[in-house]
Amino acid sequence: MTAQRAMLSTWVPRLLGAWRRIARRPGGEALSRDELDHVARAVGTLSHGLTRDRALAGARYLDDPALLGAYLLLWWPVSYAQGSSVFGELVGGVRGRVVDLGCGPGPLACAALDAGAAEVIALDRSARAVEALGAIAGDEPRLARRVISLDENIPREVDGADLVLLGHVVNELWGDDAKGLERRAAFLDGILRRLAPGGRLVVIEPALRETSRALLAVRDRLVAGGAVIHAPCLYRGACPALARESDWCHAERAWDPPALVDELSRAARLHKESLKMTYLVLGAPGSAWPAPPSGRLFRIVSEPLDEKGRARRIGCGPEGRVALTLPTKRVSDATRAFLDLARGDVARLSGTLTARGDGLRLEEDATVERVARVGEPVTSGG
Repeated sequence: MTAQRAMLSTWVPRLLGAWRRIARRPGGEALSRDELDHVARAVGTLSHGLTRDRALAGARYLDDPALLGAYLLLWWPVSYAQGSSVFGELVGGVRGRVVDLGCGPGPLACAALDAGAAEVIALDRSARAVEALGAIAGDEPRLARRVISLDENIPREVDGADLVLLGHVVNELWGDDAKGLERRAAFLDGILRRLAPGGRLVVIEPALRETSRALLAVRDRLVAGGAVIHAPCLYRGACPALARESDWCHAERAWDPPALVDELSRAARLHKESLKMTYLVLGAPGSAWPAPPSGRLFRIVSEPLDEKGRARRIGCGPEGRVALTLPTKRVSDATRAFLDLARGDVARLSGTLTARGDGLRLEEDATVERVARVGEPVTSGG
């Protein structure tokens, strides 16, 4: 059992207990066949409304007991795992006072508690969701929660926060507004300017093409205004993934889901074998960009794209987004690490890299070193 699954296993019984109270279904520590079918139908409704026709994006779906229950049993563990994974990339870890904006029933808030936050303030417009978080977290003394309305008026709790979280929230703000991207950027900029010195903002969004590209467009507006990116970007200019309409950039990470999530996703015919998301870790305008390790660095932003006679990955680094290819006849001890590079890993490439077509080819004297695995911080000492 992975450490992440071990932590999640302590929350699953509480999630199931909260669901039973909401659904008014007494019972044991597992779902009956009837209950599984009942929740799977609600999961299908929520999935369709958030990832297909998007009719529920921005709606008050967590006020619906059936949809809130579906969220608790499937998306809560997924969001918790996403947050835990991103927190692993924070240099210095999670510390100080954390504010979870649009917390829902609190998966990121609870992940922050488990990651070592001194205090977590969870805020959401849904009274039902905030009440569910109270049932899940119990009498946790480090957690405070409050019902609010998210708009341009940034909550006072953000002032001086060490870490602010926005999990699957930004894409649901002003989605029908012609100036929605500008309003989102202004909202995030306002949060960044009110953080404590050295504070950070974590934004996690769905990995859909639409939501990913929208977040990257907001990213570009923030960077143009002086904000810095702590993760995942190594490139400091306008996001190169937006150059072509067909491209977008998202993370995909292996995870070991709890049995309940595995069972429920199969019943709903969804695929939750991996964690997919688009995310940013941002610092305030005027703060320093993280000092990268030395050398030519690339974060891998694709799955393996191997072809006959060559291994291929898409990398994005200080010099932009390029295809990286290694002829299989040139695999050696110095380049073998290239074959094991996964989406999200950061690698240092040395030696001769020849421009070929849309990217760079590793020549005979090339070397490949992985300086950070997916979910690890990238530090100047790497």
